[in-house]
Amino acid sequence: MLIFLSLTLFCNSLFSQNKIPSKEEIKEMTNEATVLMKAGKFEKSLIKSRTALKLAIAIKDDNSIATCYNTIAANFDELSEFDKAFFYYQKGLVYADRTNNSELKNWLYNNLGNIYCFDKKQYEKGIQYYKKSLDYSKKNKDSVQIVFTKLNITWAYFDIGDFNKGIPYLNFVNKYHPKFGDESTIVALNMLNGMYYDFKNQPEKATSYFENAILLGNKGNEKSDLSFTHQEYSKFLLKNGDFKKAYQNLAIYNTLTTELNYEEKLKKINVIGINLELDEYKREIDNIETKYKTKQQVLLEKQSKNKQISIIIISLLLIIIILFYFFFQNTKLKQKNKLNDIQSKIQENIINATIDGQELERKKIANFLHDNISALLSSAGLHLSVFSSKNNIESEEIAKTKAILKRAHDKVRDLSHELLPALLARFGLFYALNDLCEKNSNSHLKFEYSSTIDEKTRYNNEFEMKMYFIVTELLNNVIKHSGAKNTTLSLQEVKDKLLIQVWDNGTGFDTNEYHAIEGFGLNQIRARINNMKGEIVIQSKLNSGTSIHIKVPILYKA
Repeated sequence: MLIFLSLTLFCNSLFSQNKIPSKEEIKEMTNEATVLMKAGKFEKSLIKSRTALKLAIAIKDDNSIATCYNTIAANFDELSEFDKAFFYYQKGLVYADRTNNSELKNWLYNNLGNIYCFDKKQYEKGIQYYKKSLDYSKKNKDSVQIVFTKLNITWAYFDIGDFNKGIPYLNFVNKYHPKFGDESTIVALNMLNGMYYDFKNQPEKATSYFENAILLGNKGNEKSDLSFTHQEYSKFLLKNGDFKKAYQNLAIYNTLTTELNYEEKLKKINVIGINLELDEYKREIDNIETKYKTKQQVLLEKQSKNKQISIIIISLLLIIIILFYFFFQNTKLKQKNKLNDIQSKIQENIINATIDGQELERKKIANFLHDNISALLSSAGLHLSVFSSKNNIESEEIAKTKAILKRAHDKVRDLSHELLPALLARFGLFYALNDLCEKNSNSHLKFEYSSTIDEKTRYNNEFEMKMYFIVTELLNNVIKHSGAKNTTLSLQEVKDKLLIQVWDNGTGFDTNEYHAIEGFGLNQIRARINNMKGEIVIQSKLNSGTSIHIKVPILYKA
């Protein structure tokens, strides 16, 4: 037998080297292996299946590979080597799933369902596989296979006592078995009906089906189904108190089981007789696929590498595009911000130029009123007094004229001082601000002046004038808009910087909307502070008062 095996392998090697087999030839070999298996010639069936598998792998035909694995697994199934059968059924299913062969998928799912249910006792998985097998049977419109698979599902549900789920399948089999069933399942069908009527507590019908199953089993060749029938019948009899008959059926079950086990051992002995140990056969089959997979793996690795390179190149291109987009957007944003900054600077320069012009005009007008108009009015009053004295004329008209000239002189002086306070010009910023707080204080609003700087301190004239009018504007805002009762003006000098704080306990406002509030002038003040390289911080909330902090570099006298 060893010589026969070696010759077979040698011939196969020559065949594979000299001629590429066709799918039809491989199919024919697989069919021969199936015939040999059904005839109980497992040794020859396994050798034929292995040869067919090697050729199927060589031509990379998934359908042929799956069919070979199914045949190999079926041989192991017949030899009661369920673990090996399970292994090869699963391998067959992997290749079958790559094909459109619904019939082959039906066989594999059904065979795996058998192993899960009757060997591994994993009924839930087994039923899932049966149902997948049933789907393919329906797709193929194979009524014979549908009846067969529904019988298996019924048996699985009844085995775990879930009769309610199994009954619809049993009803279907009972209806269509006479037309599409065969003798190989008639014993099992009668047994299942006996189990069903036992569940329904109808002992007479149950007994009839069990005994009919035993009668048919003894006439036929379904020894395995007959043994299961005796086992289920003994359970039924025991449940109904017929202990003697139950024991008799249990004894028959044990005898049949022993005979079946003995037959399985004989099958294995026959296979071992040609020195084809099952584990060694399994390793040989695995080696065939491993060699194929090694070549395929190299190809897949190349494809994978090329795919990775393509992905990397595409990713880099996408990253470059994204980076370019963000660079473009960032450049565009910078240009926009730069333009906004320029516009803002221009706006500030316009505001500062306007205010500088106003301050210069105020100074000119104040000086003109003080030095010219006020002097002329004083001179006119003086000449009128001299004229009255020389001519001894004291008329009512002259007296009224003198009063009008004096009032005009006072108004011009007041206007001059308002445009450019005399205290600011003569005594400096701090005297002027202290005086401003005193003048604006009344019974409704009190301005408190606080300064750590000596009042005699003098700065650059223009600097003092700018700071005076900025504070004046802030105090005017308090008077007009805050509704406050107390306001504090605080001044400090820190590291050549003047710190000003104006606080009030008024109604406050929303700082996000202050630019829209008419009359506040805060935008103009901010522009002035920015032009002086200073800082301004405005803190205010509705009904919580307002606090304004200003810090500007001091411009001292030249």
